[in-house]
Amino acid sequence: MRTPSQTVGPYYAIGLCRRAESELDPDGVELRGRLLDGRGDGIEDGLVELWDPAGRRWGRSGTGADGGFAFRIPRHVPHLEVTVFARGLLRHQLTRVYLRSDGAPAGHEMLVAEHEGDGLRFDIRMQGENATVFFAH
Repeated sequence: MRTPSQTVGPYYAIGLCRRAESELDPDGVELRGRLLDGRGDGIEDGLVELWDPAGRRWGRSGTGADGGFAFRIPRHVPHLEVTVFARGLLRHQLTRVYLRSDGAPAGHEMLVAEHEGDGLRFDIRMQGENATVFFAH
């Protein structure tokens, strides 16, 4: 017998075909990252959504074969809310990405995006060593 977590989606990927929704701000900075499982392998059929509470902007990006996702985000916001959907999750996961280290509360330094070239990088680790901090909802 299969458990519910073994039969969950990823049916939401169908909605990714409608239009590019990864640009919260066309003039912003690129934020790239990977959605990783407990072994450090990319999750190829995940979905990452961002919400900018200051500018009331929203975007989503499906993950590629290596778990990669990318967004164009506003430059001058303290943080973005992150929602993660992935195979086997009965409930989405919530976290944040801080764009500057001075904006992150104590104990949340691992949620700060790293500078990479002309953009930013933020990997999301679902479990294991250095797992991303997820918040209750």
